[in-house]
Amino acid sequence: MPEFGYSFNKYDKSKHVRASIREVDISHKHAIEICRAIKGMKLEKAKEYLERVVAKEQPVPFRSYHTKVGHRSELKNSFPAGRYPVKAASEILKLLNNLEANSEYKGMDLDRVVIVHANAYPGVKIKKFQPRAFGRSSARFNTLTHVEVVGSER
Repeated sequence: MPEFGYSFNKYDKSKHVRASIREVDISHKHAIEICRAIKGMKLEKAKEYLERVVAKEQPVPFRSYHTKVGHRSELKNSFPAGRYPVKAASEILKLLNNLEANSEYKGMDLDRVVIVHANAYPGVKIKKFQPRAFGRSSARFNTLTHVEVVGSER
């Protein structure tokens, strides 16, 4: 089992709480956009936001990966392109529940916990083969994703 580190370097055990999920089968592009959207939110507000995304009531603004992404009328005050990444949002919602449990274990006030760092990046690539005509095959890759979240009591 590999040892995973965090990309958050200013971690202080007395002030911060962290959680991560590693090698989960979600789109890393969707996870990056969700992490960008929830960074700076309070923990309860971020959980409510992701529950609305899973219910397809609130889209996530796609700022980097917005090529051929439709505009959403709900995103009037932010970047107009957006989607409803249900699978990635449900996995990150589980991660926020884990962060909440970790902060409760540390004795932090849950109403004051703010997400100070949220990061997602691609993990390992699983190589598969797609059969083609005349006995040939083409490689097909499935990229797994790492997501990490750090919260702080403000």
